[in-house]
Amino acid sequence: MLLDKMKGVSRRDLLRLTKQFGISSTLMAVGGMTGAVTLSSLAEAANSTYDKRFKGKAKHTLKFGAAGFNDRNLLIERAGCLQFVNDLEERTDGAIRVEFIGSNQICGQLDCVKKTQQGIVDIYAASTQNSAGAAPYLNVLDYAYMFPTRASQYHFLYHPGSQKVLRDQMRKRHNIEFLFSHAELRGIQLGLGWKDKPTVKSVTELAGTKNRVTGTQLGRIAMQLMNLNPTPIAWAETLDGLKQGLIDGAETWAAAVAYANMSPVVSQCVNLEFFCGTEHTAMNGKKFDSLGGELQDAVMESAYLSQVHVQAANEASLVNTVGFSNPTLPGTLFDKHKVRVAWLSDAAKKEAEEMCSPEFHPKEWEKWRERINGWSGGMDTYKFIYDIAREIPKDTLPENVEPRRWWKTS
Repeated sequence: MLLDKMKGVSRRDLLRLTKQFGISSTLMAVGGMTGAVTLSSLAEAANSTYDKRFKGKAKHTLKFGAAGFNDRNLLIERAGCLQFVNDLEERTDGAIRVEFIGSNQICGQLDCVKKTQQGIVDIYAASTQNSAGAAPYLNVLDYAYMFPTRASQYHFLYHPGSQKVLRDQMRKRHNIEFLFSHAELRGIQLGLGWKDKPTVKSVTELAGTKNRVTGTQLGRIAMQLMNLNPTPIAWAETLDGLKQGLIDGAETWAAAVAYANMSPVVSQCVNLEFFCGTEHTAMNGKKFDSLGGELQDAVMESAYLSQVHVQAANEASLVNTVGFSNPTLPGTLFDKHKVRVAWLSDAAKKEAEEMCSPEFHPKEWEKWRERINGWSGGMDTYKFIYDIAREIPKDTLPENVEPRRWWKTS
């Protein structure tokens, strides 16, 4: 793993290089390196990247607020942020230059979307669920058990229907151009209080536990129906909440546990897969419009390439870096910190689905379903996405989903 090969480069070294060549040039250099990474080789790569990026005058300089992401954790959760920056700058021959600002330096999970709407940043990366507090239409992705697999999520993200039910609505309601996203499904990440307990086999074993919930309203409905006591806690405070035993667990996904350094305080990753975990990248709609046709096309093509990259890279990282597999591979983060993946059977997942999904509990979802349908202009958003998600066989591997440009109908 490149993450291991960077152990000879300290954070102080990285800071010194970012001061000399800028954050974006240094991080893009890291992302493009293979083999052993030394300080001298990284400095040479950062210098080369800097020279290439600044060989001409940019027509547009865009500020990218990437919540808590940085060069290191983007090698764990492969959200595609740096690949997008690199490809967009190359594709436009420097006409667009992007300044990548991660590590919560300019915005965090809860406010990146808001700062993008305000024009403080032009592009952002954060989870759709955390962003739903400021952009509530994003709740459309969070109906329980609407997506049966990660493959179905990628199929939807590539589907022209995602333009109609998600992307167009985000532009109309929130001035946000939804570009691309990583795709995982959320489970319950149990703290160290469950270290010596048997591996969870059913959601009913978690009844009455107290679990962190994101900014999504729909996620809370599902958790309440499964008796999981959703407790709103900011992402930045979740690690301490688990460490101190203030909560039993947290609803999030496997790569998030790994990239946020939560593995040491998580004992079981319960694979409920009950709604989306989607770390998306999006752009201020007015800023997108200001680029003009040719550069807008470049943004879309770079978003498409990044989506293809994420689909392959994150699936590989889940197995080889995170350890989200059965059995867990030696040397992965879950192996190192002894995080057990509780693989629920199909019957156990069906049990959970029947406890909480709109299909089986329409009344509990009625208020929010009608609200989101109204925002969409009258579509039955749950049924619309549910049907798209089931166009492919359930056993389709995520990496085998066929990519396509979602903004094109043919």
